[in-house]
Amino acid sequence: MPTDLQRRSIFEVLAEIVAIWVVSDIGYYILVPLIGDYSSHPFKMGAYYLFWVGITLINFWGFYKRWGTIDVGLSTLLVILCTCIGIMYYLVYVLPLFPAIPWVGTLQPPSNLLYASPWYFLPKSIEIGLQQLLVVAMVLAFKAEGFSVHTTARWSAVLFGSMHVLLALNGSSFVYVLVFTSAATIAGFVFPYLMLRVRNGLIYSYALHWGFYAAVIVLARVLLIT
Repeated sequence: MPTDLQRRSIFEVLAEIVAIWVVSDIGYYILVPLIGDYSSHPFKMGAYYLFWVGITLINFWGFYKRWGTIDVGLSTLLVILCTCIGIMYYLVYVLPLFPAIPWVGTLQPPSNLLYASPWYFLPKSIEIGLQQLLVVAMVLAFKAEGFSVHTTARWSAVLFGSMHVLLALNGSSFVYVLVFTSAATIAGFVFPYLMLRVRNGLIYSYALHWGFYAAVIVLARVLLIT
């Protein structure tokens, strides 16, 4: 019996990934003026991304169930526990040390990163989970086609980085889009190595992704404070 990976071509999988990413992004930009952003309405925005996580899981379930993404054991539980402790420490003790600051006019439009509260990370964590699931589907599609990890990493860098150009849809400055696109390109190259070659690499991939936003918030508030 052909598997789900064998029945669907890599072009079909990539088209589905791009469609989910683009439509969910467009929906975000439509919803923000109506219900608010991550910090002001975290539960509503979190529910929105949970919806897309569900769509992604249903659409690519055939991929995920045949891939041992998480090797459940004591070491895995310890890694997850340490990651959760690190996240909670950041939200409770680190982030409050760097209060939100007025946005610098030359870098319009405002970014919710600068005035993000700890609640910002509720929907952001779910959004990151969505993106990680899409990357996993992409990586497995390339693997099913027989691509090497290095070739997969190069394609992942191009595709994951390119998707962040969509940040321009909300009127973000060129510098803002350039920084995030460049960071996403580098991360996109690293993700496949973590997912395919490191035990429980998805956990580390997610932590790296989450940690980037945590670091950007602190750096932005430190560098732009007056």
